Amino acid sequence: MPNVLPKAFFSAEPGQIVRSANRVYRITHLVSIDSVFAVDVQTDESVRLRIDTLTPVDKEEASVDQVAGKDRDLLLYSEKDWQEAQRRFQAIKLLLDNPLRTRADADLVAQQFDVHTATLYKWLKLYQEAGHVSALVPTKRGRRTGTKMLQGEQEKLIATVIDDEFLTKQRMRPQDVIDEVMRRARLSKIDAPHPNTIRQRIKMLPVAETLRRRGHREIARNKYDPIRGEFPGADFPLAVVQIDHTPADIILVDDVHRQPIGRPWLTFAIDVYSRMIVGMHITFEKPSSTSVAMCISHAICPKREYLAELGVSGEWPVWGTMSAIHSDNAKEFRGIVLERACKEYGIDLQWRPVLRPHYGGHIERYMGTMANQIRKWPGATFSNPGQRKGYDSEGESALTLREFEYLVVEFIVNVYHQRNHSELGMAPRKKWELGILGDATKPGVGIPPVPGDAARLRLDFMPFYERSVQQYGIQIECINYYDPVLDPYINSTDPENSRMRRSFLVRRDPRDISKVYFFDPVAKSYYPIPYRDMGHPAMSAWELKEVQRKLKEQGRSNIDEHAIFDALGRMRNVVEQSVQRTKAARRQATRTPAKVVVKEKPLIIADLRVQPASTIEDDPFAQPIEPFDDVAVSR
Repeated sequence: MPNVLPKAFFSAEPGQIVRSANRVYRITHLVSIDSVFAVDVQTDESVRLRIDTLTPVDKEEASVDQVAGKDRDLLLYSEKDWQEAQRRFQAIKLLLDNPLRTRADADLVAQQFDVHTATLYKWLKLYQEAGHVSALVPTKRGRRTGTKMLQGEQEKLIATVIDDEFLTKQRMRPQDVIDEVMRRARLSKIDAPHPNTIRQRIKMLPVAETLRRRGHREIARNKYDPIRGEFPGADFPLAVVQIDHTPADIILVDDVHRQPIGRPWLTFAIDVYSRMIVGMHITFEKPSSTSVAMCISHAICPKREYLAELGVSGEWPVWGTMSAIHSDNAKEFRGIVLERACKEYGIDLQWRPVLRPHYGGHIERYMGTMANQIRKWPGATFSNPGQRKGYDSEGESALTLREFEYLVVEFIVNVYHQRNHSELGMAPRKKWELGILGDATKPGVGIPPVPGDAARLRLDFMPFYERSVQQYGIQIECINYYDPVLDPYINSTDPENSRMRRSFLVRRDPRDISKVYFFDPVAKSYYPIPYRDMGHPAMSAWELKEVQRKLKEQGRSNIDEHAIFDALGRMRNVVEQSVQRTKAARRQATRTPAKVVVKEKPLIIADLRVQPASTIEDDPFAQPIEPFDDVAVSR
């Protein structure tokens, strides 16, 4: 049986029932921005729990309406239904942004949107219970598809006759089944169902199983069996977040030979209210929508496991959705996947007006702060040739991408967040805590809801494809994928048009395309689908694109899976042979998923570790900038 999808987010607040380490607790008090007091529901023992280790406990009696909003992928809604959901969200957002709202406020908003106040409260309840905008998508009137209205005896009678008479090698006609149902109903003194109802039950039978039961095993096998392969004003936390990219002024080395590769790209997201860094992404690839998506999903999710994986000691108690994201007009900040994913989680994606640089002042200032720190590390290129004179950046380079990421995160968590910010008059971490918990003069907004399913959230920001399921599985860019989970959907037809093949939603992580994620419309969940030929090596989308480009340059018109992986093998051999000679080859080697060497703890020279906040000189980039009062958050 498929599991019910978890809520997109849940709020850690007194009274909430949660699970931690396979124990169920009831939250009693909020202790800090990242922990609570809770009581074990079985032993009544009071304990202190970290918020980012908690998961919600769904009530067994939860109604269908409470989970209806997430029973489809957000890209499968019609444009009309999605626009209506956005209109409803804009209405309740005026109430959500006003913690001190009254009934009079609700009446005013209802009048503005031409709906009854009770309807407005109903939308508000749907959104708060589900935690995502798709809960506001209008539902179709009438009974749901597949709803059965007959009495239990009638349903059992129809099922028995179908099994005894229709699903046999005698291949009885539907009319024969109807006659037999009527006869048995008279004998049993049961109200006979309508003939159309019986015909509908026959149509609902699985086609492949029906063919097998009626003696058409060959047809069922040829058509449905799989072909198996070989193997605004920012006046509260997360009100406005700015995001931008920059190339790092440093030369890094490869993981294997520790030879110079080149400069990495940094993507940062900063909370304008507190100046806390809420998310980041580091890669050698040029900025793309994938970089933006990875940064946003990193910002929304808790970071405890991420810090542990890097080996950074410290706290980064930042998670939750932002009200608005502010970025420049570059193409990587646009696209249907990014825009719809932001709308799904109630994020207003805004673009800076052209020729108005002060709109990005906060993130640009942090970029300068980060650049000032990076120039202290080996391999720094500095900001101009004059500063670099007499310093061999490539010759002095010593850090791998992983080690560089460790130093960046160490600086963010244990230095930048902790030291005094000239404009705030306090550390960003302190400003964040005041905004969340409040003080004697101003109430806080409360601890942001924690994502209920971080993996699903990341998938919502990944590139997608629409594909039908064939006997060999699914094909994306000439690569075949298969798993038994696809079997029920082989050669299935569109429910709305039986003459068309049914398309399914598939998502792919560009960093490793050895598997894709198939959205099962029945289980309402994503399933990983590996290569059909599991002997093929993992590769990135960048490598696939490069292989296809080289094959086209060679005049190959028929590019199939075997040609792709043969060319991939040759390309990697060339890289392996030249990796010690050229930077380009070493950089290309880092794009191979199977080649990446991840150490349990980065090899950082002791004197390269980031100094504590108290010992660092004042930030030379701490100059006043124009305030961020041009951006408004709707209330």
